[in-house]
Amino acid sequence: MNHNPARPVADRTAPGAARRVTARLRRTTAGTVARLAGDRNDRSGSRDTTAAPTTRRTAAARAATAVLAIALLATACSGGDGGGGGERPDQHGTEYRTGTLRVLASSELADMGPILDEAAEATGITVRPTYAGTLDAVERIASGEADKGYDAVWLSSNDYLRLRPDTARRITDETPIMTSPVALGVRPATVARLGWDPAKVTWSQLHRAVADGRLTYGMTDPKRSNSGFSALVSVASGLSGAQSALTEQDVTKAAPRLKEFFSGQKLTSGSSGWLATAYARRTDVDALVNYESVLLSAPEKLTVIRPSDGVVTADYPFTLLTSARPEAKAAADRLTAYLRSPDAQRRITATTLRRPVVAGVRPASALARDQRRELPFPGSRAVADGLLDAYDNTLRRPSRTVYVLDTSGSMGGERLDRLKSALVELTGDFRDREEVTLMPFGSSVKQDEVRTHTVDPASPKAALDAIRADSRRLSASGGTAVYSSLQEAYRFLGRAPSDSFTSIVLMTDGENTDGDPATAFDAFYRSLPAGQQRTPVFPVLFGDSDRGELDHIAGLTGGKLFDATRGSLDGAFEEIRGYQ
Repeated sequence: MNHNPARPVADRTAPGAARRVTARLRRTTAGTVARLAGDRNDRSGSRDTTAAPTTRRTAAARAATAVLAIALLATACSGGDGGGGGERPDQHGTEYRTGTLRVLASSELADMGPILDEAAEATGITVRPTYAGTLDAVERIASGEADKGYDAVWLSSNDYLRLRPDTARRITDETPIMTSPVALGVRPATVARLGWDPAKVTWSQLHRAVADGRLTYGMTDPKRSNSGFSALVSVASGLSGAQSALTEQDVTKAAPRLKEFFSGQKLTSGSSGWLATAYARRTDVDALVNYESVLLSAPEKLTVIRPSDGVVTADYPFTLLTSARPEAKAAADRLTAYLRSPDAQRRITATTLRRPVVAGVRPASALARDQRRELPFPGSRAVADGLLDAYDNTLRRPSRTVYVLDTSGSMGGERLDRLKSALVELTGDFRDREEVTLMPFGSSVKQDEVRTHTVDPASPKAALDAIRADSRRLSASGGTAVYSSLQEAYRFLGRAPSDSFTSIVLMTDGENTDGDPATAFDAFYRSLPAGQQRTPVFPVLFGDSDRGELDHIAGLTGGKLFDATRGSLDGAFEEIRGYQ
């Protein structure tokens, strides 16, 4: 297989992984970020993640210090199956089988399913993917955990892996399969209003339009989605004018323009799919930043702009782990040879709208043919981590979240203990300037227990300690007034509107038994001003809660349902962070 350079990374996060990385980033990049942002204090050791880690979590943290928090959503799912005798069972429930490659893959590669089925018929090699975000993949590779259950990784890029000695030494034989650059998908009416020629737009023009209030956009969270991280690197490189590996000085120079650019971000998301759905609801958002292939596949027709002064490109390298068996290496050779054959490359570009990597194969007709310079990637892990931390705590708009928490009688005992533990652990992930409101309810909102805290960049520990203390004081009593409590959360947010990423998280373990019925909430929501209707509700399925009720709330408000019945409650809360 070929050793070729790659670019960015994936789109899904393991429960707790981003939280652990956030804490490590804060400890290890405080000095770097202080220099990048200029106005931030040294925060080393200021945050206490408190929750007792498991043995595996501790080991992963030691092995993966300051891991980059770029990743998509948090589930792991399997696809495909293989034949042959099983051996070498592992904790993921996958075991080595002759003729099957166990692959840790970016979730966006799910669209390769039909092509991999064809590859299995042609080569006899079945790919069994476990979809994960790069953050999760990086931790598994760095800790050696991936060696136990996988033969290969297939992310959108290996760039960050190469910056880390503990992961770079565990991967080998990288074979790019296809490419897709980061681009902007803009509503045609907006392009016309701005008077742009899509083929000639530069990053500086995009920045100027945003700074002047003439362009707004959405993008995925750089800590949980590769497209978001690649967009962050693209903007930093494009606005800094860097001609080689992105340095701390480049980012420092671009910091004022970066802050202006991110003031135009009106939508954030942990996944490209939800971002596209939310964008379709939002007439006040002009554009999306994502991979070209994603933008061209969007339900709404968008004008795709690849800035003329350069792009960051994902090249999806199929990469063997150094621990892979010889027979797995031989299988990977057969698979990648097939995927790089002219027929397969034509099928890939036609099906996924990604670009072929083999000379002589023409891109799909929807893809522009003019070339773009590749923008430089950060030259070190410190620069990448510092850029991420600056985005979270300085550059982007702050978050404002109301946690509507069921503390009814049925939550007593183990369920309430799980809720308290999840909230305490979550404090390790709250950002600077973030406003967090805990709104417990039973038969109605428990008004005397409602607390709001804002994380002060100068002294974050005070707010985080207060949130932990309030979480530990929660007690169970009363019935379950889901809809009345949601109405109160919207009223609370409406009393003091702010320019922030605003959301409501609903956690309940049962059906609505008190207060207003669903029809009353529906009528209330539809009566809200348009601005308030843009606040989504992210319900968490837990205990005996009604999936239908919660699905309806998510659909009505433009939110997304998260299932804690199939995983941990803290994992569900962590997934939601990408949407806040």
